[in-house]
Parts: sequence; structure tokens; C-alpha cells
Amino acid sequence: MADHRGFLKTTERELPARRPVPVRIMDWKEVYEPTDHTMLRRQASRCMDCGVPFCHSGCPLGNLIPEWNDLTWRDEGRAASDRLHATNNFPEFTGRLCPAPCESACVLGINQPPVTIKRIEQTIADDALSNGWVRPQPPERLTGKTVAVVGSGPAGLAAAQQLTRAGHTVVVYEREDRIGGLLRYGIPDFKMEKELVDARIEQMTAEGTRFRPGVEIGVQLSWSDLRARYDAVLVATGSTIPRELPIPGRDLPGVHFAMDYLVQANRVVAGDEVADQISAAGKHVVVIGGGDTGSDCIGTAHRQGALSVTNLAIGRQPSAERGEHQPWPTQPTLFEVQSSHEEGGERTYLASTVEFLSDESGALRALRVAETAFVDGKRVPQSGTEREIPAELVLIAMGFTGPETRVLGDENVPAVTRLGSYRRDSRFASSEPGVYVAGDAGRGQSLIVWAIAEGRAAAAAIDQDLMGATVLTAPVAATDVALSVQPA
Repeated sequence: MADHRGFLKTTERELPARRPVPVRIMDWKEVYEPTDHTMLRRQASRCMDCGVPFCHSGCPLGNLIPEWNDLTWRDEGRAASDRLHATNNFPEFTGRLCPAPCESACVLGINQPPVTIKRIEQTIADDALSNGWVRPQPPERLTGKTVAVVGSGPAGLAAAQQLTRAGHTVVVYEREDRIGGLLRYGIPDFKMEKELVDARIEQMTAEGTRFRPGVEIGVQLSWSDLRARYDAVLVATGSTIPRELPIPGRDLPGVHFAMDYLVQANRVVAGDEVADQISAAGKHVVVIGGGDTGSDCIGTAHRQGALSVTNLAIGRQPSAERGEHQPWPTQPTLFEVQSSHEEGGERTYLASTVEFLSDESGALRALRVAETAFVDGKRVPQSGTEREIPAELVLIAMGFTGPETRVLGDENVPAVTRLGSYRRDSRFASSEPGVYVAGDAGRGQSLIVWAIAEGRAAAAAIDQDLMGATVLTAPVAATDVALSVQPA
């Protein structure tokens, strides 16, 4: 194990400093300073190598966290990378984007700040990429079986890499012009620079995975033709339908879904020209929704030069500490200050949006809000508390309701649940023979770590069905909950 007295000698969490706010909002680079490896080893030494490591249960991938913490403390970076990649195809993604349920389940977290698992994971992955330890792993032989993966987000990419390494010929279809799904266009570069996605695409291409960007199923290629070409099809299109806010003035110019705004911003950062770009430059901006997508909008608006940024959340401000109703080792809902929140703006809780207001010319000028009241378990605007907030750009970041199921067509496509996600069984098989579903397309809006876990588990199920046995390992947690998370 790591230093058996490490958690006694080092009792506090240490994280790399974030770049100064006035500096980082001038560019789109990641916000953290480089990691001090001495500090990292000190933090890894705090891992207790518990008899029952609850961090495993907190991680849907079943990452071997105590093992690579120990190897990090011993300064065996390559061995740590091998243990990390044994369960996670893309740890440089999860190390940046996952909310770290493993840390909420850390045993040390019962009476001390938990081990900085997420940062250790990211640094191991970054060191592996920079030192050339991440190399293509092409299969020794081909099976003759073909698999199509629809969608190139984390679930689709994880499944494609696993199936390619098992020897199948895998083709990934992506309707956008670049591979990566929301990793590419939904995540701002200040959270994850896209060179990391490019590096994995290069690795997967060298392994034999084939990529077809700019191909939308149902448009450039019909669903029936896709089914006819391949022995199996995996649908991993994500949960992309945004939750609507049907209040007066919703159709005013200047009111947009968050993802429309973020995709355009990411395209511009990538060097594309975007006609009539939605921009926050010189505007009063209101972001509705207190989650990660809302935070991404806040950071993007600051970098575009917004005059002001106001973030509205309909519920109460979460507690700064774990409540009795969310005991260890569950993942609690806590008040979080992300890097974007440090950069300015105002966060307002218990704010119910009532109406979008226009000026005489018909342009958006303000947002009418009221305090949230709780009536019979419902959140409603409290009469008499209305006020106006100046707004020339409003971004709706209230989450997503499900996948765009109509894009596949109307005939012989997978059935959907009453909530709008694709129905699948515990082995990720849909209602259509030979068609499987993984990630948010099946479970609804969720975490990147769940997407990768389901991609790996679905790949193992597909390999089993095609070959009668599988050489792939599947995260137990993903298989256990594949069916239970979706009402029929």
C-alpha cells in the first residue's frame, strides 16, 4: 500500500493552483497550473488501501484506485498508467470532467478531506500521453464481424475501442464534422483542450477503428441500409434534447438553449467561421440552470466579454457540508464553486423565471423573476416577489430530457421508454435484434464515467453475442443498473 502513515502525516487536500482570473479569461486554455508531482505523491500517500475500498463502489468503472495511488506514491508512473487504463479507456477525460463520486465514497472522507483521486487520475493519464506510454493496441487477428457505432461521444468511443481490440471491424458514425460528440463541441477548452480528444482518435485509428464524420443516420445513410451492412449496431447518440422553458417571451431573439451557444463557441475556438454567432460580447447575460452546463456558459460568457453574468437556479442553495439525508458513502449534493464561478457574476437561488421581456423594437431587454415557493411539493413563483433582471442574452441550461429518437427513422428502430430514452435490457440489447444501446441514449442524462462504463459493458455484450464468448471485461456496476434506471 501507499505510506501506511500517510493519512496521518498529511491531513489536508492539496490541488494545483488555478491560473489568475484576469489572465485565464483572456484565453481558452485550461485553468489549472501544472501539477507539482511532489505534492501529487504526498496526496497519493494519503490513500489508506482500505480492506473494503468504497471508492470502487463509488466509481461505475470499478477503477483500481488504491493500486494506482500506491504506484503513484512509489513514483512508478508507467505501472500506474497500466492499472488505470485496465478499467478506463479515457482517464484524461474523466480526470477533468467527472464529478468524482469515488471521492465522496473515500473512507478517509469520513473524518478527513478525501484523497484527491480525480487529480491523481488526471495526472497519471497526462503523464502517460506526454511520455508516449499510450500506444495503439491493434488486435492480433480479425473476427470477420462488423459493428457500427452511431455517435462518437464517450460511450460510443469506449465501445468502439473495446470492440476493435477484440478483433471486430468497427465503424463510428458521427453527424458532426469532427469526431468527439459533446466532448468536442459541448465542453469548453478551458475545461478540456481538444488536443486530448485528437490524441485518442489518432490512437484508435491506428488500432483499426474507422471514423465517418459528417454522416447522419437517416439522412446520408438510412437506418435500414445501416442495419443491412453490419452484424451489430450500437446506438450511443447521447441525451441531446434540451429541457424547454415554456414561459411568455420564449420566442424572443436572444433566448437560446445553452448547447446551441456552447457548440458555436467551441467551433470558433477550433478555428471555424460561424455566421451570426450567438455571442455574449458587450451584453448582460443570464444563465438559467445551476449545473455543469450552466457553469460552462458562465465561463464562456466571461471570455467573450460579457458586461454582466447572472446565474439563476430555481431551488435552494445546497449545503457546503454533507447532510444527514446523504450519508457517506453516497454522493451528496453540495454547494460548489467551479472555476467559472470564480471569474465573476452573480449566483441567485430560489429564482423562478416568469417572463422574458422585450423593448419597443422587439429585442430582449430583461427577465422577470420571482422567489420560488414550495406548494404541495412543487416549485412555483411566489406572487408579489417579482423583479426584473437586465438581459440581452439568456441561455437555458436546464438539462436534457432524452435522445433524438426520430433521427433513426420510423421503421424497425429501437422502442423507447415512456421517458423517451431507448429501451434496452440488462445486456444493453434493444427491442430490435442485433441493435444495442449504451450511454445517455439509454439511461438518460448522466455522467461521463457512466457513459464510458456502459460503452465498455455494451461492447462485452456485443462481443459475447457475436462470438459466443467474450475476451472483454465489463464494469459490474454498469451491467447491474442498465435495466433498472429506465422505466418502461
